[in-house]
Amino acid sequence: MTDITVYDPAMCCSTGICGAEVDQQLVTFAADLDWLKSQGMAVTRINLSQEPAKFAENDAVKSVLEIKGVEGLPVVMTGGEVSSAGRYPDRAELAQFAGVALVADAAPAASAGCCSAEEKSSGCC
Repeated sequence: MTDITVYDPAMCCSTGICGAEVDQQLVTFAADLDWLKSQGMAVTRINLSQEPAKFAENDAVKSVLEIKGVEGLPVVMTGGEVSSAGRYPDRAELAQFAGVALVADAAPAASAGCCSAEEKSSGCC
């Protein structure tokens, strides 16, 4: 199984789809990652504001930050290798990174909610 790890810029919650003015790009990306999970991929998101040490522990991510600063985020890694940096890839790119077939009618679904139950209970949303 291929693993996808996303090193996100600092956001209020793990998906960034909280609050009154939600960025549609983040909603679509969250739905695309949910789709990857449904295809059997292991997907992890690491948020700079919540887990900064994980950014420093990863040499590839640390290098992106040293060269591009936070403009280099998000960093998407596939199997431990950088697949994308500085932007959120679309579903087709994610499928390619993960080696998953993209079905033509697999349109991005709307997100089921703004945050996880844990984040809601912590007062993030």
